[in-house]
Amino acid sequence: MNYNSAEEADREHIMPLWALISVWAALIGLTVLTALAAQIDLGGMNIWIAVGIATIKALLVGLFFMHLFFERLFNFFVLAAALFFVLLFIGLADMDSHAYQKDLLPEYAPQMQRQ
Repeated sequence: MNYNSAEEADREHIMPLWALISVWAALIGLTVLTALAAQIDLGGMNIWIAVGIATIKALLVGLFFMHLFFERLFNFFVLAAALFFVLLFIGLADMDSHAYQKDLLPEYAPQMQRQ
């Protein structure tokens, strides 16, 4: 919902209880999904699934609990851009770490001994 004037944007907006409970239930469900996804070994996809779920949760919190849904569209774009750049930086760091991993010497670090 976007407002055309400052007067409309200053109006009080109250979210219905059912909407808040629905968002809360979605956040709890996504948290359970994150815990379940951590139990399954998907190799390099585990981190991307966790980051994807966390991004959806951040959007839900920002849009509904921080009321960005009721603000000007520009504020939503700022949030979306920030989340995009976080994802971009994590992706670049992940690609960088995989680029030099093949050059590591396996015998360089001593093996941990079980006690």
